[in-house]
Amino acid sequence: MSEKTKIGVFGVGHLGKHHARILNNLDRADLVGVHDVDPQRGEEIAEREGIPYFDNSEQLMEKCEAVDIVTPTIYHHSLAAPALKAGLHVFVEKPITKTLEDADDLIALAKERKRVLQVGHIERFNSAIMELRNILDRPRFIEGHRLTLFSPRVQDIGVVVDLMIHDLDLILALVPSKVARCDSVGVPVLTGFEDIASARIAFEDGCVANLTASRVSLEPQRRIRIFQTNGYFSLDYQKEQIAVFQKLGQNDNRMGDPMPGITHRIIKMNREDDQLTTELNSFLECVQEGKIPVVTGEDGRRALDLAIRVTEEAERNLRKMA
Repeated sequence: MSEKTKIGVFGVGHLGKHHARILNNLDRADLVGVHDVDPQRGEEIAEREGIPYFDNSEQLMEKCEAVDIVTPTIYHHSLAAPALKAGLHVFVEKPITKTLEDADDLIALAKERKRVLQVGHIERFNSAIMELRNILDRPRFIEGHRLTLFSPRVQDIGVVVDLMIHDLDLILALVPSKVARCDSVGVPVLTGFEDIASARIAFEDGCVANLTASRVSLEPQRRIRIFQTNGYFSLDYQKEQIAVFQKLGQNDNRMGDPMPGITHRIIKMNREDDQLTTELNSFLECVQEGKIPVVTGEDGRRALDLAIRVTEEAERNLRKMA
């Protein structure tokens, strides 16, 4: 493989145009072209980046060593499967696929062809999350809120697969135990799918996670709090900072402390690269150096599986109320 990885972006809409911009400036990448089903949009982004536009996805794949798939979910498998069969490495945005069967197929193809398959769960590359994993020890209770304004752009899926899946992936990565059961509710407000949802996930080791997601909120919010035996952590994704509350040792109490027995500190993350840049660069590093992705195909499948379970439970509870 050449020093730079020849890569193409498939889908250059709201998110894909940023993928193209970042890849076109990464030292590890050689952006050879973009493809989009909307020729006007595809040509516009191609002209902006100074690269070719391909109206045929197969022709672009022939130029690539790796592909970056940022299309609607229903097209993930139909693009990723032929790419893997052709021996290309694949980055695919979350969720990995529409169905678990399609996800299984991509995972099997990646293993058979010995190719990198990475799923775009971008919060894993949030610097606050990366720091949190270094200080976390067996969570007992997790509370997460992911709220955003309504976007007419996303009306073909519910808020669980659209937004909550970020936090579902995170808790699966942070809790060293299997899911025992889940209960959830969801309400359609502006679309035919749930636009607000709440889920309670119980793990076999006793940990419980309460998650709320909404795409009809007036003020964006992305926060998560994690409690464990010696303290708790309050994480603000947008500010990329963690408030750490930890139990002091027996002789560490100081007179006048506002919270006797508890120490409080703020960990503020400072870095030049944004999450998407870090995520895409990590994918290329895996391709070039044979490393295992931070978010594997198996990780993507687990998040999708849990998202489907939460969605189905919310639908059952909604039918009971009808």
